[in-house]
Amino acid sequence: MKAAVATENGLEIRDIPQPKPKPFELLVKVKAAGLNRADLAAARGKGGHGAAGATVGLDWAGEVVEAGAETKGGFKPGDRVMCAGAGGYAEYAVCDWGRVVHIPDDMSFEHAATLPVALGTMHDALVTNGRLKAGESVLIQGASSGVGLMALQIAKLLGARLVVGTSTNAERRARLKEFGADLAVDTTEPNWPDLVLKATAGQGVDLIVDQVSGSLMNGNMRAAAIRGRIVNVGRLGGGKAEFDFDLHAQRRITYIGVTHRTRSVDELREETRAMWADLADAVKSKKLSLPVEKTYPLDQAKAAQEHMRANQHFGKILLVP
Repeated sequence: MKAAVATENGLEIRDIPQPKPKPFELLVKVKAAGLNRADLAAARGKGGHGAAGATVGLDWAGEVVEAGAETKGGFKPGDRVMCAGAGGYAEYAVCDWGRVVHIPDDMSFEHAATLPVALGTMHDALVTNGRLKAGESVLIQGASSGVGLMALQIAKLLGARLVVGTSTNAERRARLKEFGADLAVDTTEPNWPDLVLKATAGQGVDLIVDQVSGSLMNGNMRAAAIRGRIVNVGRLGGGKAEFDFDLHAQRRITYIGVTHRTRSVDELREETRAMWADLADAVKSKKLSLPVEKTYPLDQAKAAQEHMRANQHFGKILLVP
C-alpha cells in the first residue's frame, strides 16, 4: 500500500506492506486523514509520535476492513469510523478499538477526519484535567489552530461564561468569534493580560488551556484568577522560559501538564469514552465542527506539511488517499 513515512529528510511516499491488526485492533481503509502539528516533528522521526520508517498521522476516518477477535464496541467490516492513533497517512491503518467511534450517517469522511484528535485532546484538557464548570471563564492560547477552534466550541457548549481566544494573526483573530470566542486577544501586545483582566472585572480567568507556553507563561499567570488552573497542552512557543514562582504562589495557581505519550492503553480508551459520552450529541448535530482549509492527495503529503509549517492556514488540512 501507499504510505507517507518518516525519514531524516521529512516525509517520503513509499509502498509498504499493509498493516495487520492485532486482536484488539481494527484495520481501516483510510478515506481521509487530518494533519496535526505533532506530525511535523514525527515526519523526521522526532518527538513522541514518530520514528524513522514509521507511517505518520494521528487521526483519520475510513471504513472498517477487519476487526480483531478481542475488539469491543460492535465494530464490523463496512462500518464508517473515525480514529485516533498512529499511521493515518496511508491507504490502510490500524487502530485500538477503544480510540474509534462511529461516524454519523450524514457526515462525510473529510468532516470526520478533522475531529478525533481535536475532540479528544480538548475535552481531556478542558473537562478531565481542567475541571471546567458551567459559568466559569476560559482562555485558549493558540485558538486559531484546529484543536484551538475546537476548544473554543467545547468551552461554549459546556456553559463557559466567558471564552477568550488568542491568535497573533489579525485575520484569524477576527474569525475566532465564529467559533465561540467572546474576546480575541493578540499576545504579541505587551498588555494582553490586562485585556483579559479587564474582561473579567479584574478577577482573571478560571481556566487557561495553553498550547503555546514559552514566553507566555508569566502572562498566563497574570491573566489567571486566584486559584485558577492552567493546563499545558503544547509548547509551540518553546519548552523553556522564565517562570515567576512568586506570582504562581501568590495567585495559588494549579499548573497541570498533559500529554498522550505516557498514557496507558486504558487511559487512552477512557479519554475517548469520556469525550464521546459528553460530546456525541453535539458532534452528530454538527454543533462541533472544524473548517477544512485545504485537501491534498496522499502523494502530496510533504507539500501538505509545508503548508502547515507556513502557519498561514485556518482550520484543518487533510490528506485523501
